Amino acid sequence: MVNKLDEFMRFHETALSLRGQRQQLLASNIANADTPNYKAKDIDFASTLTNALHLNANQKAPVVERTDARHLGLKNSLGEAPTLYRGNGQGNIDGNTVDMDAERNAFTDNAVRYEASITMINMQIRNMLAAIQGQ
Repeated sequence: MVNKLDEFMRFHETALSLRGQRQQLLASNIANADTPNYKAKDIDFASTLTNALHLNANQKAPVVERTDARHLGLKNSLGEAPTLYRGNGQGNIDGNTVDMDAERNAFTDNAVRYEASITMINMQIRNMLAAIQGQ
């Protein structure tokens, strides 16, 4: 029973984790809009989510051994999504590739999709509780 519940929620858990990572990258792009030679970063959300979901269900997320106490551990079970540099048709003279309009649009779109995922999870949990309680 618990395994089925884990499988049921795994998609949303993975999607929310990736959306959180993407939101941090987009916020970093906005914060560095005036930094010379800063290259705008993003992740390929669709392919990263697909790769994360196609892991064998019995396979655990990869564990990184810490050979030194100063090594940092992974932030989440997915590790870090591969960071890509966003191409820009026309960069600034100082080498900065952040397009504020594109960044704001991507930031807002990602935030709305994050909230939509949270809403869907809440609705699914309510439906499961109603089924369990026989309502």
